[in-house]
Amino acid sequence: MIATELTAYAFTAFQHGTLAAAAPTGIDTTGVVTFFAKNIAPILLAVLGVIFIGRASRGEISKVLTSSAIAIVGLAFIAGAATLFFLGDYLVKLIFN
Repeated sequence: MIATELTAYAFTAFQHGTLAAAAPTGIDTTGVVTFFAKNIAPILLAVLGVIFIGRASRGEISKVLTSSAIAIVGLAFIAGAATLFFLGDYLVKLIFN
């Protein structure tokens, strides 16, 4: 009795396609990126500012200028990478659609 019920259930499930795996979906990372952009990045920039002000008050202007230049170049690289990411996405959509 139990075996026939299980067989009937399995056959019905197989016919309806419930045994098939669901299609994979992408990971939504917008919340994580927004959190870092709104909370973590300003804190890190404030820490850098405090370090730069501390060095400048001790008379280490050349180190402050060097560190500032490195920070600005780093931000430029990050902005360039983001720009290239969106440009590449646009080009892929343009070519393959």
